Amino acid sequence: MRRSIEDTSIVFIGAGNLATNLAKALYDNGFRIIQVYSRTEESARALAQVVEATYTTDLSSVVTDAQLYIVSLKDAAFVQLLPEIVAGKENALWVHTAGSIPMDVWADKVNRYGVLYPMQTFSKQRVVDFQHIPIFVESNSEADTRFLKAVASVLSKQVYEATSEQRKNLHLAAVFTCNFTNHMYALAAGLLKKHQLPFEIMLPLIDETARKVHEIEPHLAQTGPAIRYDENVINNHLQMLSDEPEMQELYRLISESIHRQNS
Repeated sequence: MRRSIEDTSIVFIGAGNLATNLAKALYDNGFRIIQVYSRTEESARALAQVVEATYTTDLSSVVTDAQLYIVSLKDAAFVQLLPEIVAGKENALWVHTAGSIPMDVWADKVNRYGVLYPMQTFSKQRVVDFQHIPIFVESNSEADTRFLKAVASVLSKQVYEATSEQRKNLHLAAVFTCNFTNHMYALAAGLLKKHQLPFEIMLPLIDETARKVHEIEPHLAQTGPAIRYDENVINNHLQMLSDEPEMQELYRLISESIHRQNS
């Protein structure tokens, strides 16, 4: 009898934000997570309990007979530990989940390899709906590319093939879209707190800004003093930030960038 793709035995190397969300999504869709590795016992045990798997904090104790190994570690740790991670398991299918690491990091280490990259911001504390998360796959063989697309398609309606170069640029764009934007929220929250104002009053503005780019291109959605280069407002804001030189410089640079792009 033909086995379903969900019967694939999976091991997770890593139990951080992305690994936690991806493992839970696979588990909730019927996949078999058989083991979780993490450097810290607390993280390994917490994720393993949720997905009904065993766990280990010792790479030499990772099972050798799984069909798919998903590595989701910090980039530096991944590269450093790679030989130890794959030892004795070179014939299984190995994928990493990083946006910035090329697929060829696996070359000469294992026979079958690829990438499974869900492009989203993840936190352990928040459940996300994978149906709306774009997942990008790549492999060194057509058969494994088809397999990874099939796995990803169980989770998401948006599955794409992407080269390492494309994925690297996706990751760079994501840093601007998500990480830098969130940092701006953090700076704004600090500014508001200094004046006894709650960050929650920014939420309607944040929500509308995000909604607009679902309907119009970002450069057409741009508003504010920088796009019209209102020097009176800009100079006043810069003066208000005189005791925050880093924020002042950010304000100046971003305002100039907005004006250049829209002039």
